[in-house]
Amino acid sequence: MTAPDVRKGMPPVKLSREAFERRYRSQFVDPVFLPLQRELDAIVDAAWDAYSHSRKAPVTRKAGAGFADPDYELAMDWLATRAAILEAQRRHDDARAAPRILIVNGSARSEHTCPGEMSKTWRLVKLAEPVFAEMGYAVDILDLSRLTSEFGKTIHPCKSCVSTAMPLCHWPCSCYPNYSLGQTSDWMNEIYPLWVAAHGILIVTPVNWYHVPGGLKAMMDRLVCADGGNPDPTSTHGKKAAEAKAIELKGWSYPRHLAGRHFGLVVHGDTVGAEGVRRTLSDWLTDMQLISAGRFAEFDGYVGYMEQYATSHRDLDEDHGFQQEVLNVARALGNAVRLARNGRLEEPGAGLVSPNPK
Repeated sequence: MTAPDVRKGMPPVKLSREAFERRYRSQFVDPVFLPLQRELDAIVDAAWDAYSHSRKAPVTRKAGAGFADPDYELAMDWLATRAAILEAQRRHDDARAAPRILIVNGSARSEHTCPGEMSKTWRLVKLAEPVFAEMGYAVDILDLSRLTSEFGKTIHPCKSCVSTAMPLCHWPCSCYPNYSLGQTSDWMNEIYPLWVAAHGILIVTPVNWYHVPGGLKAMMDRLVCADGGNPDPTSTHGKKAAEAKAIELKGWSYPRHLAGRHFGLVVHGDTVGAEGVRRTLSDWLTDMQLISAGRFAEFDGYVGYMEQYATSHRDLDEDHGFQQEVLNVARALGNAVRLARNGRLEEPGAGLVSPNPK
């Protein structure tokens, strides 16, 4: 077996006290903070202490039974997210409970911030929602536009631990929060359980420059831990790269934590790119071993093709065919979930093992 080889050599990122303080104080430029300089001085001193000593997770407890190293100190934040995921999985597996559909609004546009108007994506989400309710499903809506319009909503970027070694990518993600770097309020801690609890996921998104919007892509990147991630951070003693490499080199099972859930897609644009985005999303979800609800559950199209942006909502009003396509996606996904729950729709590849699971 090849020995673990951890490469180093990138430039340093540690800030001086002066640079740190200047950057930290930049969040308090509002004149309302001027009378609070004494208090801010004390807060800056405390923040510098946390930063200079790299206290990523200041509140921890021993992992306890069920972990590879019961005495390893795990962050309370991570343990809370893990508990929420386990509870979500319990609800998902409860045959007596109503099946759940998660609808994701992928648009960043919101009437509550600079655009000043709701998105067409939101309208399509609300068009699909009653279909699932009428079928007896519990519906959760994940509105990613809140990343741009609500205070404190953040999806921090993926740090690509998986490219060092898959076991270094923990499920759920343990990269955040990082208190010493101010990387807090990570929305993914609430988003992971929504995906786990769902039996069907409907993603509705616009096209932004041939791609999905930034918030949706951030969520996609952070869901990499669901596709082979390590549920036991004590096995790598946190982020010990050499230990993670050694585990992977011995052989890693790549557990698919969201496998078997069904999905549907609605991708809309105004000029170009809708088909490519729809294919990319379908490939991504299929790679995570989610199951397409079929031909009618994956739709891409254009609203107000090559028309002015200012009239796009009116174009959607008048495009009854497009609206019907969205309703068909919802019905197809709802039907697939119902058939699967009744044992009448099975994954044709169930039981097959990939020779290259990465």
